[in-house]
Amino acid sequence: MNEEINIQKISGNVFAKLGLANPDELLVKAELARKISRIITQNNIAQVEAAQLLGIDKPKIYALMKGELSGFSAERLFRFLNTVLLRYGNCG
Repeated sequence: MNEEINIQKISGNVFAKLGLANPDELLVKAELARKISRIITQNNIAQVEAAQLLGIDKPKIYALMKGELSGFSAERLFRFLNTVLLRYGNCG
């Protein structure tokens, strides 16, 4: 079955365009998680090691890496980013 998929390029806050509540917070959390995940991935840090570094359990680091951020505040993600930056530096 060939189903046509409509893809549109948008700029700005995708969460706002989707009509989600608190779009600015969602965007900040997504960007923080992306940066944390990039540093973890580029440094080949095991999830167990990343979880220990951030003081969370492995299922939470797994959720963070997958972008499942409902259990994390922006402030907490910012602290996580600071922690990985202090340990591993910026990876882009």
